[in-house]
Amino acid sequence: VQLQASGGGLAKAGGSLRLSCATSGLTFGGGYSMGWFRQAPGKEREFVALIWRNVGNTYYHPAVKGRFTISRDAAKDTMYLQMDSLKPEDTAVYYCAAGRPILSTRERREGYTYWGQGTLVTVSS
Repeated sequence: VQLQASGGGLAKAGGSLRLSCATSGLTFGGGYSMGWFRQAPGKEREFVALIWRNVGNTYYHPAVKGRFTISRDAAKDTMYLQMDSLKPEDTAVYYCAAGRPILSTRERREGYTYWGQGTLVTVSS
């Protein structure tokens, strides 16, 4: 199983970026929930967003809710994170992940089995 994150770059505050996570070796949507995490310099990796397996419901960290949108395209085996109204505090390396978290682990790294390599997002003020 491989996850390949891409789409990071430099954006101005208030701008937008779209991240992609291409998967291989994974039956996309077949029992795996997909998520995004991020890690800012000197900080712990934190949960950003989740799209639940099968039903496709979404869940967001309060800091990004209303600004970020997680989605997936099963035909392309790809997950996306549309990031709008970006803020400097969104600057981080963003990681995509796949796994079978439950409610108590949906925001925790232990809930996810497979990880992408990360893509850097830098937001300037």
